[in-house]
Amino acid sequence: MSKRNKGKMPLLEHLNEFRKRFLRSVIAILAASTAGWFLYDQIITQLAKPVCDLAAARATGSDECGSLYINGILGPLNLQIKVAILSGFIVAAPVWLYQLWAFIAPALHRKEKRYSILFLFAATPFFAIGATIGYLILPVAIKVLFGFTPDALTNLVKFDDYLDFVLRMILLFGLAFELPVFLLTFNLIGFLRGATILKPWRIWVFSITLAAAALTPTSDPITMSFLAGPLVLLYFLAGLIALLLDRRRDKRKQTQDSADFDPSASPID
Repeated sequence: MSKRNKGKMPLLEHLNEFRKRFLRSVIAILAASTAGWFLYDQIITQLAKPVCDLAAARATGSDECGSLYINGILGPLNLQIKVAILSGFIVAAPVWLYQLWAFIAPALHRKEKRYSILFLFAATPFFAIGATIGYLILPVAIKVLFGFTPDALTNLVKFDDYLDFVLRMILLFGLAFELPVFLLTFNLIGFLRGATILKPWRIWVFSITLAAAALTPTSDPITMSFLAGPLVLLYFLAGLIALLLDRRRDKRKQTQDSADFDPSASPID
């Protein structure tokens, strides 16, 4: 039996596996970024709505759009490249998240590898939900941040900084909502039990709140609450589901052990 079949993998095979998964992720991101390059106008029109209606400005022939501006000769080109790449990361997230999981999968038993498909089908909608929430709270976050501008001053915002802020926020919310998917997947493969997940709940709640405060692009409590609140609820939900799965697994194991035990067997002298 090979080392790989025994659950071990030589360092060279680990590196080859990592290279394969990394290349697949890069190809997916580049393909999605190419689509983002050609859909650039539609993307920036949609993302700029909380500050300015680009479609209306173009229709009226206006030279200005709210407080947004682009600076420099290479500014428009750099902006399109940045939007294309960040859009590629967001759109291709289900692919590179699955490749990350698949990199771990070779260490699992064959029975456990079937959960890789379950991970893929669960990771995609949860990422989409998180990204959607991140986009929907943009008007609230921007309104709060713009509210700190003194009345006597005008707040001019570089368009590339604004879009970088928006896309990073959407990506952050999408990735944050993968927490319950990872917890339940680790429970299904027997790596984490429900009690292990829920026992340090105070530490989890504090860590989620602290991470939301540190990682959200805005410093206002409203945006932080929109991220931390659902994550705390999803954490507890994942822990409760893990407890139910553990109970079923333990009951099945007890039944199997009882069936394997034969009281009529003669003792060994």
